[in-house]
Amino acid sequence: RPSPEEALQWRDSLEKLLQNPYGLASFCSFLRSEFSEENAEFWVACEDYKKIKSPVKMAEKAKKIYEEFIQTEAPKEVNIDHFTKAVTMKNLVEPSPSSFDMAQKRIFALMEKDSLPRFVRSEFYQELIK
Repeated sequence: RPSPEEALQWRDSLEKLLQNPYGLASFCSFLRSEFSEENAEFWVACEDYKKIKSPVKMAEKAKKIYEEFIQTEAPKEVNIDHFTKAVTMKNLVEPSPSSFDMAQKRIFALMEKDSLPRFVRSEFYQELIK
């Protein structure tokens, strides 16, 4: 469990929040409570994807991420604009570690602007900083 001081830093840094296993778990629980956990799940999937070295495994994971989060009517479709979706699809013709960068940045910005302020006001977070 993080110290209250550590948890307080998350108010100003979604990055610090997502890098802390406890912070990530708390944030995901909060998002689940408001039915928007796909954004954090997508972000985590992209982080895992970037660590893949094998081109074959990378292509498999890219297809999986696309089918789960990007394609229209995907089970956990994330909210990205048509341009970002088109760029991402183009990037997947030859998957590379940066294939999802634009979409991941958009989702990060969305969570930072939208979800993080709600999380900071939530019971989940208030308990952590006591």
